[in-house]
Amino acid sequence: MIETTDKLIHVGMIGLGLRGTSLLKDALDGHNNIKITVLCDISRDRLDIAKEEIALRNEPEPYVCTDYHEVLSHNDVDVVIIATGWETHVQIACEAMLSGKIVGCEVSGAYSVEDCWKLVHTYEKTHTPIMMLENCCYGRDELMLLNMVNQGVFGELVHCQGGYRHDIRSLCVDDCGLDHFRIKHFSARNCDYYPTHDLGPIAKLLGIGKGNRLLSLVSVASKAVGLNSYAIRNKGTDDAKSNVRIAQGDVITTTIKCSGGETIVLFLDTTLPRFYSRGLQVQGTLGMYCEDNLSVYIDNEENAKLDTNWSSQWGNVEQYRKDYDHPLWRSFSEKKEKGGHDGMDRIMLNVFFDAIRTGSHMPIDVYDMADWKCVTVLSEQSILQGGAPCLFPDFRNGRWVMD
Repeated sequence: MIETTDKLIHVGMIGLGLRGTSLLKDALDGHNNIKITVLCDISRDRLDIAKEEIALRNEPEPYVCTDYHEVLSHNDVDVVIIATGWETHVQIACEAMLSGKIVGCEVSGAYSVEDCWKLVHTYEKTHTPIMMLENCCYGRDELMLLNMVNQGVFGELVHCQGGYRHDIRSLCVDDCGLDHFRIKHFSARNCDYYPTHDLGPIAKLLGIGKGNRLLSLVSVASKAVGLNSYAIRNKGTDDAKSNVRIAQGDVITTTIKCSGGETIVLFLDTTLPRFYSRGLQVQGTLGMYCEDNLSVYIDNEENAKLDTNWSSQWGNVEQYRKDYDHPLWRSFSEKKEKGGHDGMDRIMLNVFFDAIRTGSHMPIDVYDMADWKCVTVLSEQSILQGGAPCLFPDFRNGRWVMD
């Protein structure tokens, strides 16, 4: 474990695809006391690209390997960052904790409730810190909202919604082969396969794990026609992509009930034409926020404007920056830093490495990880049962009541 705040942290990167390489760059560029000591990927080409990124910064050449077990047994690794295929996250993360390596794990949904319990039980056995690297919790608006909620600006929260609404038809049909993991997922499963971008920030706003918890969900799926329709128009009726059987509904709608009485609605919408949006909305007794028109609506303040100008309440988010911009973003903006996803990747890694140095509890811990990943499995079960309610396990075993 890291014992001092100024000690050099030795990092092993496992998985160097697009996401892993992006995290590598942010780790190298944003932190003077980070050293990448080991690179691991099954692709030699990806390893070469990652080595070039390190060489560009005149950093020492790392050890490279294609088997992640070598990373976990390497003496010169304190921390592993896992950015491999979704189906490998739990296995590698648990083995890393057992080996005493601090873990930063990329996002994905779970494949079983048992996998979520495996993460929890391994952490409770080893007490090795682990953080889910959910960058959307560190977006500028998301953190400003957290600041506003903590200061009571929206009053008592009642309802939130969000989504992963992102047209990836071209990626699936034009850029991926039939053996790509997305095609395999879409052919085999019907669920909210990517819930953490939208649920993560909402869970923090609602204090999930801190006096509140996710109780149950119901999910329904639309028909699945978007990918095949796109493939037929762009590839022709004889192309394999036009004829692959798709199980994944084009739009998945999930409603969650919380122990505090709040409701959450999540949308997964990736195979129809649409603009990108995470569609975050927050509603409380004193006001609301809406991402899609970048608006904050505060009771009485905005009501007074309605008689003269209905549109005055729209697109006004920037007006609230001065009073409510989160300290993490204030510091980031003042330093004029940059980073992946408009900077939220850099901030996320800052928080991760700072928690390691100070020995603080991970801000997105193993219990958050289990809660958020579990949505995928429960949504799949609910859809299979025609929208039947499914209960969340209490991964914290009642400790959420007192935290």
